[in-house]
Amino acid sequence: MLKELLELNQYLLTEMPEYKNQSLLFEKNEQEQWGLFRSLVNVRLPLSASKEFLDTQNKLLKSMTKKKGITCVENLVPIIPGIYIWQGDITTLKADAVVNAANSALLGCFIPCHNCIDNAIHTYAGVQLRLECQNIMEKQGAPEPTGKAQITEGYNLPAKYVIHTVGPIIHGILTNKDCDLLASCYHSCLETADLYQLKSIAFCCISTGEFHFPNDIAAQIAVKTVRQYLKETNSGIKVIFNVFKDKDFEIYRELLESIKKIEP
Repeated sequence: MLKELLELNQYLLTEMPEYKNQSLLFEKNEQEQWGLFRSLVNVRLPLSASKEFLDTQNKLLKSMTKKKGITCVENLVPIIPGIYIWQGDITTLKADAVVNAANSALLGCFIPCHNCIDNAIHTYAGVQLRLECQNIMEKQGAPEPTGKAQITEGYNLPAKYVIHTVGPIIHGILTNKDCDLLASCYHSCLETADLYQLKSIAFCCISTGEFHFPNDIAAQIAVKTVRQYLKETNSGIKVIFNVFKDKDFEIYRELLESIKKIEP
C-alpha cells in the first residue's frame, strides 16, 4: 500500500506543486502518506486523471474499504417492515445507494481530512466523483437547491450509487420551512431511488452535523417522511437509517421501537 500511496502522491504533487513543501512534513509510512493523499484529493479541483492514476487509486481505495469491513444490506434485520437502523461507516455499506449530505456547490468538502460525511464519501469514492458532480453543476448552471437530489455513480464505494442532497442550514430558531425542506430531502432521495429502480437506500443524518439541525427533530421528520412515502407509493425499497453516533442510534431506535409497539 505504501508504494501505491507514494506513486499517487507524486502524481498529485506534480499537478499541485504548491503543496510540495508541505508534503515534506509527512513521513514515508502508510499512515502519514494516506493522510497526505487524502489531503491532496480533498483540495484537488474536479479534473480528469490519467488511466494509471485511476487504476492505482481504485485498487487502493477498494482494498482499504475491504480491510475496514463491508456490511451488506441483505444481512441487516429490519426494525419495522422495510426500515432498518445501522450504526457504522457509510462508506463501507453495500447498498444500492447511500445518501450524501452535500453542500450547494455539490463538489464535496475541500477541507483536508475533515470529518464530515461529504468528505468521507468523496475520499473513498475517488476523484471521479467530484468530476461527475462538476459536470452536473455545469449543466445545471446554478447551485444545487435545498431539498432536491442528484444521483451519481458510487465508483469505489461498495454502494452502486450516491444520492446527493442539500439539507437546510439552521441559523438560530428552527422554523417550519426548515422542517419542510428537510422532509423534502428525504422525499426527493426516495423518488430518485425509485426512478432508478433501486432496491435499497441508506440515509445519513441529513443536516444534523455541520448544518446544526436538532438531532431528535431531524429523526422524527426522517422517519415520518419515509413511512409516509412508502405507504403512499407502495414502494418496496429498503430504507436504512445510517447513524454514526450513539446518540443518534438511540434516537432512531426509540422512534422505531415505539412504532413497532403500536403497529406490530
